[in-house]
Amino acid sequence: MRVLIIGNGGREAAFAAKLAQDSRVTQMFFAKGNATTEKYGKNVPLTEIHELVDFAKKEAVNLTIVGPEAPLVEGIVDEFNKAGQRIFGPTKKIANLEGSKAYSKKFMQEFGVKTADAHIFTSYVESKSYLETAHYPLIIKASGLASGKGVVLADDKDEAMKTIHDFMIDKIYGDAGIQIVVEEYLRGFEASIICFANGKTLYPCIAAKDYKRVGNHNTGANTGGMGAVAPSPEFTAEHYEDFKKNILEPTINGLKDNYLMFNGFIFFGLMVTDKGCHLLEYNMRSGDPETQVILPLLENNLLDTINACIDGQDIELKFSDEKAVCLVMCSGGYPGNYETGYEIRGLDRVQHSEIILAGAQNRAGGVYTSGGRVIDLVATAPTIEEARKKVYEDAKPVHFDYAFYREDIGKF
Repeated sequence: MRVLIIGNGGREAAFAAKLAQDSRVTQMFFAKGNATTEKYGKNVPLTEIHELVDFAKKEAVNLTIVGPEAPLVEGIVDEFNKAGQRIFGPTKKIANLEGSKAYSKKFMQEFGVKTADAHIFTSYVESKSYLETAHYPLIIKASGLASGKGVVLADDKDEAMKTIHDFMIDKIYGDAGIQIVVEEYLRGFEASIICFANGKTLYPCIAAKDYKRVGNHNTGANTGGMGAVAPSPEFTAEHYEDFKKNILEPTINGLKDNYLMFNGFIFFGLMVTDKGCHLLEYNMRSGDPETQVILPLLENNLLDTINACIDGQDIELKFSDEKAVCLVMCSGGYPGNYETGYEIRGLDRVQHSEIILAGAQNRAGGVYTSGGRVIDLVATAPTIEEARKKVYEDAKPVHFDYAFYREDIGKF
């Protein structure tokens, strides 16, 4: 079995580590990959969809798995399907549930998916007028893709006004902020649920907890994720039943009614309040860093599970009773401007955790930083406290210039 994995982050390396346990996987390719994926196969410097299609055909790739959202929104699955290449992921039309927050919000409202009250704006003048009399705090989202950063909690009118100016006028996220979604602020805790889709229904994994804010105690700017734990210690069986009734089932009905059911991953970003689960967003792929804590606990064979979903077969997901913690080590300045090219030292002193070199590359006999989220340290144990102790002990000897990480992953 020859597998191509699209992406270059920790999520893609986690896929590789899981698939490497299967002796039937004889070759893995990664586009473009990172320092860890190079250990499992061959990194190829390809980004254009037509290049990836041609590569898959030339190398007789049996299965392609798409990690990040951008190629899905651009239509990579459609092009692979046209070429008769087996691929796991939603088509361009379906990926728009992530590509446009305005579209996904309308979908939620139409099919009764429990979510925050929201207003959608394409006019800067109209959004500014709305904010004059709005109740604060509130959430402002760039509708398009912004690498997980286009969401702002505005505590007051001044911050809200600055945010819409940044998004719609200064275009700090390009065209992603031309249209915005303004939502009511929900107070509670977040949870992430990744599902496998087999073209007929959705199969949920255990809930994970993601730490989005850059600073300790959930302070500072939103990031792509500073760490994760699984299963979520706060998400109870009652919460799951609420999620199933008010979010999962209406979503399945909406996908079926719109002929949008697909084969791939779908991610539910939840806010759990004293009034139950609310859906914050859909991601039409597996989460990062949630994948890094879900896959070590998944007892199913990943290759068989994905192939069964593509073939429309029913599956039953099983997870171990262990707990998993992922700590993300980042480049100084992330999620804003940061520099790369710094050597990573001390990796040989990591004893208890799996090392995922996400934003890193091998060169000149060493490993050097190449991204904002550089290293994922992942550990499992019977308790979250034990797993947490492992990753933090292993983080101490690892060093690169201006490195930083949160100190409270798994603590609450």
